Amino acid sequence: MAQATTPGLLMLSAGVLVGLGLAGTAFTTVFGAVARVVPAGRRSEAMGIVGAVGSFGQFAMLPTALWLIGAFEWNGALQVLSAVAVLMLFMVPVLARGGVPAALAEPVIPARAALHEALGHPGFRLLCLSFFVCGFQIVFIGTHLPAYLLDCGLSLETGTAVLALIGLFNVAGTWLLGRWGGTVRKPLLLTGIYLARAAAIALLVLAPASVWVAWVFGASMGLLWLGTVPLTNGTVASIFGVRNLSLLGGVVLFFHQLGSFLGGWLGGAAYDRVGSYDFVWLLAVILSLVAAALCIPISEIPVDRLQRAAAGHL
Repeated sequence: MAQATTPGLLMLSAGVLVGLGLAGTAFTTVFGAVARVVPAGRRSEAMGIVGAVGSFGQFAMLPTALWLIGAFEWNGALQVLSAVAVLMLFMVPVLARGGVPAALAEPVIPARAALHEALGHPGFRLLCLSFFVCGFQIVFIGTHLPAYLLDCGLSLETGTAVLALIGLFNVAGTWLLGRWGGTVRKPLLLTGIYLARAAAIALLVLAPASVWVAWVFGASMGLLWLGTVPLTNGTVASIFGVRNLSLLGGVVLFFHQLGSFLGGWLGGAAYDRVGSYDFVWLLAVILSLVAAALCIPISEIPVDRLQRAAAGHL
């Protein structure tokens, strides 16, 4: 990307290569490794910790990247960031260490059969649809919130501060929700998250525009931002086990990314067409309520093969 001089090279680097890199290092992949080496009772908490640390990195890199751009220009900043990314290679062997993999206690099931089993499970399909909503909201807000606040008469600095607040509070929210997922039904927590998101968005849109309203929105949305990730993946692990968690979590994440694409694109398309984000904000609230309803009937009861395996070990 640092060497891109044409739109095609920019799309190849920032679009294709960065997209593939994000897919290979996404929470779903890391959660699959973590879930194999922690007890089931602490699985959600461990995912929450991983999510919180990842969220802190996302928060910390924003001002770092801005400083690098000021010091080395945009292409020099990208070269430094690429060197930082290479450091991840030296951390990969750590993922292979730890206690006895939890997957060894589960019956072996081929990836194709695991995928067929999951797609035929109503709870898995509901998780996919609700995670679609999560992606829609996150990318729409992350991409278009600063422009919306400018339209409301607030400054660009306010928009930047709100995004920073989202990143900061996301660290605490992801950890707390992951921790609560070990003691409270994870689908119930997901329902609460989507209901709270609907309330936060309604507050931002309906309340008179002010810096304080924007800050409250940033803090509250930050607490709810990526808390869905450990809870959604934890629910998948509870139902289907951890042997194929990365595969199944990748399917759920695929729906999340479909929602992400739609949220980013629809926000821009709607604004270009009518000069307002009102329709997309309303849609975000409606989808949030739908996602909350979808999560209510989801059960964390393991599939039959896991129950039979557990009974055989007793």
